Formats: sequence, C-alpha cells, structure tokens
Amino acid sequence: MIESRRKFIKQSAIAAAGTYLGTMGLSAKSYGNIIGANDRVRVGVVGFSDRFKDSLLPSFLNHQKELNFDIVAVSDLWNYRRGLGVEHLKSKFGHDITGCRNNEELYDLKDIDAVIVSTADFQHAVHAMEAVSAKCDVYCEKPFAETMADARAALKMIKASKQIVQIGSQRRSGNNYKAASQFIKEGKFGDITMVELTWNVNQPGRWRRPDLVAKLKQEDTDWKRFLINRPFEEWDPRKYLEYRLFWPYSSGMPGQWMSHQIDTVHWFTGLKHPRSVVANGGIYQWRDGRRNWDTTTAVFDYGLAQDPDHGFQVVFSSRMHNGDENPAEIYYSNGGELNLNTNMVSPKGGLKEGPASAMHMKANLLPEMKLTDNTEKVATSANTGGDKLTSAHMRNWMECIRSRKETNAPVEAGYYHSIANIMTNAAARTGMKATFDEATQEVMVGGKVFTY
Repeated sequence: MIESRRKFIKQSAIAAAGTYLGTMGLSAKSYGNIIGANDRVRVGVVGFSDRFKDSLLPSFLNHQKELNFDIVAVSDLWNYRRGLGVEHLKSKFGHDITGCRNNEELYDLKDIDAVIVSTADFQHAVHAMEAVSAKCDVYCEKPFAETMADARAALKMIKASKQIVQIGSQRRSGNNYKAASQFIKEGKFGDITMVELTWNVNQPGRWRRPDLVAKLKQEDTDWKRFLINRPFEEWDPRKYLEYRLFWPYSSGMPGQWMSHQIDTVHWFTGLKHPRSVVANGGIYQWRDGRRNWDTTTAVFDYGLAQDPDHGFQVVFSSRMHNGDENPAEIYYSNGGELNLNTNMVSPKGGLKEGPASAMHMKANLLPEMKLTDNTEKVATSANTGGDKLTSAHMRNWMECIRSRKETNAPVEAGYYHSIANIMTNAAARTGMKATFDEATQEVMVGGKVFTY
C-alpha cells in the first residue's frame, strides 16, 4: 500500500499533470494545487514537543491543504504527551489520530509516507535513520547529531536511501540568507576575514520544565528506550524533560543555537568544518544542577587544511543571563560588513583612503545596499506560531517530497554543522584545542578521539 502510494506520487501525478490536464488548460503547478488531485501524503509525528506544537505544526498547516498533506499519527514515549498530541492534532485536522507508544508502533502502521522528527537532541540522528529504514521522508530538527558515530551512521544510511530529508536549519529557506549567500559566492563581498555570531537571552526558565517534571513518572514512559545509545544513568525526569541542560543528552548552547548560525558559514563559504576550535565558559548564573554552561565563547579557525596561511576567524558567544533575544550574524571583509540583523551590506569598517594611501594602496569600500526587501527575522523561542523562516523551510520539504528534488538543507548540512558542534563540545569539555581528522572523520583533542 505504502509503495504504491509513493509510486503514484512520484510518477502518475507528474505524468498526468503534463499530459492529460494540458488539454484542459491547467498547468502542472495548478494541477498539483488541487486538493485530491494527487494522492495524499500521510505524515507521522515523532515527538510531541513544544517546538513541534508551536512552530513546526503551524508551519505545516500553512501549506498542507494546498499541497495535500495530512498528519495521521503521533509517536511519543510519555503517555501524557502522547495523549495531548492526539487531542491537539484531532482538533487541527478534524479526524482521528493514531497514538503510538514508540516508533516501532508508528512504522508498523505501514501507511506513513513521511515523518517530522522533534525529539531530544541526541535522538535526532537515530530517529532519522529509523525513518529512512521504513522508507519515509524526514523533516529532522537540529542539531542533527551530538556524536560523530551517530553523524557518520546517519549520513551513510540516508545517502544510500532514496528518501527526502530536510534538516531543520531554516535559515537556508530565508530570502535574505539566500541573497547573502549569493553575494558572497559571487565574490562581491571579498575574502571573509571574520564572522561574529552571538545569541543571548535572559530567561531564568529557559530549557526548564518544572511543571512537566512534576507530572512525569517513570512508569508512564520508557526510560531505556529514551536513552537509546547513551551511557545508562538511573531514572531522572529532569534529564528526560530538561535534557538541554545535561550532557550527553544535549550539548546545550552549541547544539541549540550555534548549529543554526555556524551552518550559514558552511553554506556561504562551501567549507565543511572548522580547522580548529577553542572554547571557554561556565555556569555563572543558573546553578540549578545543570551540566551544560550558561555562558559560552568559542573561537573557530576556518580555511582549507592545505592552505594554512589563508582563512578567517569565527567567534560564537552566548549567555543565558543577560540578553534581548536578538541573535546576531555579522560577516566582515577588508571592504566592510554584511550584517544579517540589519539585512545590509555596508562599507562600515572598510579600508578608507587615508590609511590606504599611507601604504600606497587604494581605498577598499563596499557599496551600501540592502540584501533584499524580504527580511525574515529568526525566531529565538519555540513559541513562534510558525515563523516565516520555518514556514518557508517546511514548505520546501513538502514540495521536495512531491518533486523528489533535494531540499534546501540536505543531510550534508546537518553532518557539517554536527562536526562544528562536536568540536566545540570537545574543546569546552577538555579545555584543549579540538581539530578534525579528515581521514577518520573523527574529532580529535590532544591526539585522541573525543567521545564522551
């Protein structure tokens, strides 16, 4: 049943759109917009999280009628959240939703074409592998992987499959980010000399779920299944629901925030990972039993390994005790800056005539120009109501399921941001410089492979 439905989606609808309906004056695009014209894509939800409920679902709802998608099932290990998911989705779609205790039950339904994965950080790569093994297309939240073993295994399996995978790096679907990428790749910006990335918040409750923690009992979920391949620890509802505070269930700031911003560096430059990373920080404000820092500064060296004399520096800094929820990304060259907060290219800080003439050089100043009029501000919290970037990213995934074309953020994007993320985590946890071994695809510190 599932194979015949996919075959219909991939072949019959496309052929019909270009032939039969051409005689009726309908284009393939307009044909695809008719509800019921193509076989419906049936979607399952892996993890009924706040991120799914408040952003991914509204984004999906923006496009599901036009593109003929439906959500039919939800899998969640905790019976409370599973029940909430069933009822919430029933209210949105107007039909029954199948609640599944785990992903085995979800894929045993046999009629799921695609899934949206929004689970704990360390589970994303494994859940993406489960999905492609069941021949399902995947929208997978970031960070893609928190260990290189998971990253390598998931990359290999997904690349060997025919499934459509979108990593939740939604900047790649933003018009202003696309314009920035094009401007840099066309050589108009000049050589990048430095990038400043910041993401600061002041929310005592950020990543804390005290009310939910009080509700959760071990008998109402599956702790061993939750842990998947992480070292066993005794039951702790905080680690289950506040996992972003606790390594090895999350790297915290690098996985949650830096993975978004560092992805633009890889995208704009074509570089796959840093040459090295150093990091410093600590828990300076929120001494609530967490393991992950509330203040982080990481410094990256980027460039080609075979050309150590050329490259640029990236600095990522984040604090959780003072900030205005306004993440910044500023690219610098000798001629000025490209500021993705203001959406402007400008000569600010560029080489002016006076200093240039003293060295018998000409001034080097970029023009002042707006990248695009369609600025899409990045939403910093889960409660976004389906921000424009996420909505555009979800639509791209849905359209690619129909066309079988590559998504804006394919699995490689997730693999590369995972390398940078794991290198940052390695530097932070060892106090040493982290590097990357191209031959083994391992993160190295002090000549040894970084694991836990």
